[in-house]
Amino acid sequence: MKSWQKKSGSMTEDKGIQRQGPISQSGDGPSLVQSILMLFVFLSVVFGCAAAGGYITSQSVNTWYVDILKPEITPEAWVFPIVWNVLFFLMGLAGWLVWRAAGSLNAAGAAMSIFILQLMLNFSWSLVFFGLHALGLAVVANIVLDAAIALTIYLFCGHSRLGAFLLMPYLFWSLFATWLSFAIWRLNP
Repeated sequence: MKSWQKKSGSMTEDKGIQRQGPISQSGDGPSLVQSILMLFVFLSVVFGCAAAGGYITSQSVNTWYVDILKPEITPEAWVFPIVWNVLFFLMGLAGWLVWRAAGSLNAAGAAMSIFILQLMLNFSWSLVFFGLHALGLAVVANIVLDAAIALTIYLFCGHSRLGAFLLMPYLFWSLFATWLSFAIWRLNP
């Protein structure tokens, strides 16, 4: 049976958890302030990775990348930063949702470890493709990244289905990027 209580000027559902105002709560869960701070931490980490990869990409995207052969289905250059910014935002939000659902980074364990691994693999693809211009190795890096993203989604499901779902566009884009990498490698032996 649900009962409603008036506490701290807001309505809260009484499920044995007493709210101690709008900023903190008793129990194991994070306070609102901690939660907001961790959201910024997750977004900062993923956008930090994006910035590092973006820096490497920027060194070649208007020079070497312009001159290599690409398949006709390759998106226009302006599409990539828009898509990647949306995907990195979704990654940060997904990681944060898993952290919230698990209650701590330690409780999220393997899911967070693989999440960080796939971020490092994402960066490494930029390094291999745009930094080293190693097209064949970039295909291998992309395949490993795809597997890490899929594993992250699987592990995230154990904590937050929404968090896992938010990574699906990233997986689809990465699979498309794998195909593009392969096609570019084949066109530029």
